[in-house]
Amino acid sequence: MVRSRPYGRRRTALLALGLVTIFIWLFSHYRSPSGHSHVSTVAHGEFWRQFQPLLTQWGPNCNPPERLAKADSVGFDPKNTEQPPSLILLPDEDVLKMKHAHSNFVHAIAKDPPALAYQPGTRGIVSTAGGSYLPVLVISLRMLRQTGSNLPMEVFLADWDEYDGYICQVALPSLNAKCVLLSAILDTVPDSKTKIKKYQYKPFAMLFSSFEEILFLDADAFPLQKPELAFSSEPFKSKGLITWPDFWGPTVSPLYYVISSQERPAPNIRQSTESGEVFISKRTHLRTLLLVAYYNYWGPGYYYPLLSQGAAGEGDKETFIAAATVFNEPFYQVSEPIRALGRHTNNGFAGSTMVQYSPMEDYALTKKGEWRIKGSTVPAPKPFFVHINFPKFNPATVLEEDGPVVKEDGSYTLAWTAPEEVIESFGLDLQRQLWGEIRWTACALDGKSISWKGQTGICEKVEDYWNIVFR
Repeated sequence: MVRSRPYGRRRTALLALGLVTIFIWLFSHYRSPSGHSHVSTVAHGEFWRQFQPLLTQWGPNCNPPERLAKADSVGFDPKNTEQPPSLILLPDEDVLKMKHAHSNFVHAIAKDPPALAYQPGTRGIVSTAGGSYLPVLVISLRMLRQTGSNLPMEVFLADWDEYDGYICQVALPSLNAKCVLLSAILDTVPDSKTKIKKYQYKPFAMLFSSFEEILFLDADAFPLQKPELAFSSEPFKSKGLITWPDFWGPTVSPLYYVISSQERPAPNIRQSTESGEVFISKRTHLRTLLLVAYYNYWGPGYYYPLLSQGAAGEGDKETFIAAATVFNEPFYQVSEPIRALGRHTNNGFAGSTMVQYSPMEDYALTKKGEWRIKGSTVPAPKPFFVHINFPKFNPATVLEEDGPVVKEDGSYTLAWTAPEEVIESFGLDLQRQLWGEIRWTACALDGKSISWKGQTGICEKVEDYWNIVFR
């Protein structure tokens, strides 16, 4: 007996659906020859559906603390033993509520943490960008590739509004990088993304990345040496978490230590943190990263003011070491102080860039008791990162009047002319190399990047600068 056509169509449809399902599964779990490990959005969504309820269940459960004043941003002094003032007002009953919530969240993730979705044994770079930050990231990524590193990169965007088709589909894949939409994961729990804004994205990008060992890089930061060297050396091998210092001393409120059930440390143990670069292992520091996410989820109203009290750069920067300390998990903060790069103007020194130093060399010195920040006169470690924090060297805006390379009379100049000893430490060719990549990006993306829509002549302006300054 011949089967009816409707049955045959159903069988064909089911077979096609099965093949599509298998293809999607294989694609989402395929690891490309370039080093990208593809972990499915479904797997990340499953983790988020387990983790997000913990974030909300053990939220502070009280009104946000009141700011009495902003802490002064004072340079770090290893001889200073005076604790920063308490500038946060929080009633005793609210302190107890936050302490109770913090304790229960810590207990929940210590006892049975939700499983992260990542590819074991992988290393990669994670960043967050979108809009005008994407062209800046392309420049930074091209500078990274100049070191010889081919580590894959995942660039997290908030949602489709930040998606740039040409950069995400052409420019980044050619550099072994890809765009990932945070909204595709966060939307698996309705309305959860409304609690997470741009300055809170960093730990969630790290959680949702497909790598086991991560170097997080701000879009405007790039290494001067291969990051692979740090992954395979001390202190990362034994510590699993590396951070870099900021210019300032710590300004943590004493109430944070009450809430987190810790003794208040001396103020001269370490500098405050600059979190534009963070090395972390998910395998060894899962609980630290989950607590970092908690501090950032509740950061703007609660933990940011508690950890910084309004000092310069308040945000996610202090959450990494704070979380690691709660769990007594190892970490290493580079001791070599950060340096500012810029040029002298009629109004004084105009800094635009930060230089941060080799964790391997710094660790070797401190293991021998050679703490340069405490007065040792041994030679400094080599520069390891350049972080062009303000203003951003976006080709569409960097040449505007009053920009970092435009003098008071309107003529062009180098962005970095001081301090001379810092420039000499990484070589004068670095600026030429950087502007070569700015020039390439300006011309490659001109008329193609949606963040430059309506702007014309970007390539020509950068070519003009290049010819005047470097040729």
